[in-house]
Amino acid sequence: MKVSEILKVKGNILYTVTPDQPLSEAANTMAEKDIGSLVVMEFGDLVGMLTFREVLKAVHENHGSVGNNTVRRHMDDAPVTITPDTEVNEVRRLMLERHARYVPVMDNKTLHGVISFYDVAKAVLDAQGFENKMLKAYIRDWPVDSSGTHIDE
Repeated sequence: MKVSEILKVKGNILYTVTPDQPLSEAANTMAEKDIGSLVVMEFGDLVGMLTFREVLKAVHENHGSVGNNTVRRHMDDAPVTITPDTEVNEVRRLMLERHARYVPVMDNKTLHGVISFYDVAKAVLDAQGFENKMLKAYIRDWPVDSSGTHIDE
């Protein structure tokens, strides 16, 4: 399964922020939209990712407050990226190696979306469920002889 298949199911709603926006605005957007990440874009280019992890680090640094800094100060400015053609198993490996819960999907300089750890887990579970259903249907339709015994092929 490829990332492009997950994006088709997930839809194309994408939330972005600029690096010079206040971190408090970005945190409010994440809370209001119930999302765990924002793609940081500047002049049409991906320049970073802001996730709840970076927001929580800022709260910790500021003793319980998000503080007055900008997104740029707290964002991950070198996020791992994938393409629509990346295989899901490769995404799983990258996410685990880099401890990334959210990964931007890029095709050259075009942002196609963000894949989350949840999206990957759901896609894998759905695929396994489909395979399971097909196997059960195949077994049910296994040829039987006149005595009702399954014929080995």
